[in-house]
Amino acid sequence: MTTLALPGTLSLGRSRGSAELRQFFRNKEQVVFTFSLPAILMILLGSMLNGPTTQSSVSSGQLLAAGMIGAGIVSTSFNSMGIGLAADRESGALKRLRGTPMPAASYFVGKMVLVAVTSAVQSALMIAVAVLMFQLHLPSEPAQWLTLAWVFVLGTVSCTLLGIVIGSVPRSTNGVVALVNLVYLVLQFMSGVFVTPITHLPKVMVDIASVFPLKWVCQGFRSVFLPPAAAAQEMAGTWELSTVALVLGAWCVAGLLLARLTFRWTNEDR
Repeated sequence: MTTLALPGTLSLGRSRGSAELRQFFRNKEQVVFTFSLPAILMILLGSMLNGPTTQSSVSSGQLLAAGMIGAGIVSTSFNSMGIGLAADRESGALKRLRGTPMPAASYFVGKMVLVAVTSAVQSALMIAVAVLMFQLHLPSEPAQWLTLAWVFVLGTVSCTLLGIVIGSVPRSTNGVVALVNLVYLVLQFMSGVFVTPITHLPKVMVDIASVFPLKWVCQGFRSVFLPPAAAAQEMAGTWELSTVALVLGAWCVAGLLLARLTFRWTNEDR
């Protein structure tokens, strides 16, 4: 008698990811809000703040736009993951999944697929807006494209894992929405997303922001889309790409450990 092998964790995760994507793109209001808000903020703030900087080759609008590309993928990973996880828990979806043979890892692989696709679409949209509105230049060197790839991957993974953590703190979806948006908004100001150049911020504020991924994701994206001379506008006067990789990599590890410790299937699990 032949025994059929059960699908593996990754196979189940991919199937779960397909279901997550279908569910996401069927919700037209969610799609429009998710992708349009960062782009609209970029256009509005960039247009209001655009002007020359101490580096004549780079405008304030270009500095802001390059950083906001990074902030956009943090929004689609950290915010979306935290809120989506809380909603699945509150609706009972996680409890029902717990009663199936699907491993918890497959659920998170599915969420990672959703985050990866939406973050890639978000990045493409933000880059297109930045190029058209603020004359941002696409990378011209293979090394810059490689930097774009690893900053995107490390930033998405670390912020997704932190989204799992923060989505497990409050008991209600409304509580998670409030907490996620508060943390994200505060870190945007402290990380120099809305204030350009970042050297205009108090050093102590930037030091605090330097503990978290957002500041380094935005700095990594600025290194990709801005000329080398623009590095003088960073706090250290350089792009610090080795530090970018170190901090984001450390948060991937720490985020995984924290996610394993804090994740719960239902609100009664703690």
